[in-house]
Amino acid sequence: MNYRHAYHAGNFADVLKHSAFVAVLLHLKKKDKPFAVIDTHAGRGLYDLSGEEAVLTGEAAAGVARLIDEARPPGVLAVYLDVVRSFAPHYPGSPLIAARLLRQRDRLIAIEKQEDEFRALERELAPIKQTRAIKGDGYEELKKLMPPAERRAMILIDPPYEEPDEFKAAIGATIAAHRRFATGIFLLWYPAKERPQVAASSGELLTSGVKSLLKLELDVGVPPDPVSPHGGVRLTATGLLVVNPPYGFSGEMNAILPYLTRTLAQGKGARFVLERLKGEE
Repeated sequence: MNYRHAYHAGNFADVLKHSAFVAVLLHLKKKDKPFAVIDTHAGRGLYDLSGEEAVLTGEAAAGVARLIDEARPPGVLAVYLDVVRSFAPHYPGSPLIAARLLRQRDRLIAIEKQEDEFRALERELAPIKQTRAIKGDGYEELKKLMPPAERRAMILIDPPYEEPDEFKAAIGATIAAHRRFATGIFLLWYPAKERPQVAASSGELLTSGVKSLLKLELDVGVPPDPVSPHGGVRLTATGLLVVNPPYGFSGEMNAILPYLTRTLAQGKGARFVLERLKGEE
C-alpha cells in the first residue's frame, strides 16, 4: 500500500467528512456523560499544506482553502473552520480535530497501521492525556474495542481504498462492530466513484439490522483534467454512510451541503445527495 494522505489533506472529501465528524462530536457533547471516539485509519494526525505533496496536487487549494477566509460560514462549518484555522498552516486530520474538541472526561483511540504515519501520530497525541495511539490493523483493533466502556461513541472508518477488497472489508467491519455495539454512531467514508460497490455496501448495511442509516455525498463535478498529478484518476465524488445519525444531524448537513456544492465545485454537474436510507429523524 502506497497511499499517502499528505497529497489529499484538506481536499473537498476531507471538508465533507470532517464537517460531519465535528457535527457528531458536538451532539455527543450535549450530554454530560463521557464518550469515546475511535478512528480506525487515523493517519499521521497533522499535514503541512505548504509541503511538496499538497502543493503538487493542489487539492487543499481547491478544498478547505476556498472556505478558510469565509467570515460567516453556515452551520457547523463555523466550528470546523475554527479548528482548522487553529492549526494553520497545517491541516488537522480527524484525530487532532477530535482531540481539540474533547472534554477531559472523553477519550480518543486512534489506530494506524503504517509505521511512519503511526510514529508521527504518536508524537502529535503524546501531550494530550485523554488520547491513545495504537499501531495495528484498524479492523482487527476495532473488534477488541467493541463495545466501549462509555457505551457512547462515534466510530470513524476511513480506509484509503487502495486494496481491491477494501469496500468489502470496511462494510464487514462496520456490520461486525454494530452487532456488538448497536447504539454507536458509525461514519463510514467512501470514494463515490465505484457506484455499484457503494450500492452494494448500502444494501448490506440495510439487511444487517441497522435501524437508522443516512447517506451523504458530495460530487464537485468533473474537472478539465481528471488525472491526478501524482498518478491515477482524480477523486471528484465522496460520501459517508452514517449509522445511527443523531437527532438533527441530517438538518445540519442539509444546511451546509448546498453551500459546499457551490463553493467547492470544480466543473459541471456538481451536486450533493442527502438521503435517509432507513429509519426516521
